[in-house]
Amino acid sequence: MNAPGLRIYAILYLIFLYAPIALLPLFAFNNAVVIAFPLEGFTTKWFGAMWQDPQLWNALRNSLFISTTVAAISTLLGLFAARATTRYRFPGQTSILGLIMLPLVLPEIVVAMSLIVVLVAIGVPLSIFTIILGHVLITTPFAVTILSSAFQTLDRSLEEAAYDLGESAASTFRLIILPLVMPGIISSFLICFIISLDEYIIASFLGGTQPVLSTYIFGQFRFPAKVPAVLALGTILVLLSIILLAFAEYMRRRGIAKAGGTTSGGVL
Repeated sequence: MNAPGLRIYAILYLIFLYAPIALLPLFAFNNAVVIAFPLEGFTTKWFGAMWQDPQLWNALRNSLFISTTVAAISTLLGLFAARATTRYRFPGQTSILGLIMLPLVLPEIVVAMSLIVVLVAIGVPLSIFTIILGHVLITTPFAVTILSSAFQTLDRSLEEAAYDLGESAASTFRLIILPLVMPGIISSFLICFIISLDEYIIASFLGGTQPVLSTYIFGQFRFPAKVPAVLALGTILVLLSIILLAFAEYMRRRGIAKAGGTTSGGVL
């Protein structure tokens, strides 16, 4: 394919990818219940309706708690796994890392079905706790990927110099390594937070009667009169996701640059 053909393909692909997202704010500020053209005028009343919905706030509180917990646990697990796989060599390393990364390629509905069968079989009630378990499973591979990149760019001579100066392994990690990979840790936390906040399938299967933001949004689409308020909420979530992703990428690139690496071929 020639260069003009590639440009046309890229433009069409971007339109297909981002046009639905661009329609969210368009209809969120439209003064009509029916989502259709032509637009009837500018309004902010749907944002007010969204703000006054107590079910939304309950779901949002649950989602923020779940996402923050998942991001913290996944980042901690990813930190240990990335450190082990980039610094040490041990039997079965490739197989263990493959098992950790497996949820990246498994369909989420398969993961959700497997988890609910196991949890019900051992008598664990479906709740916020089970959602956290499921989300940690699918977000940990992202944390491992991001943090492995951060560890791989570290200059090992800095660690060896600390050892030569009498620092222990623990103090070297705390004083030298951890500050250098901190941008990667922040990036991992934000990415895992966003993935958990947006995830629907596992939350739907494992949530029981506990509402979360994704299942709340899906449920609201059964009522046409509430769809504009949901689009207003979607507009805010898209804006929040863009800000967090941009900050996460900034922190990842800052960490690589700080360690003396290159920012090409990033994970985001």
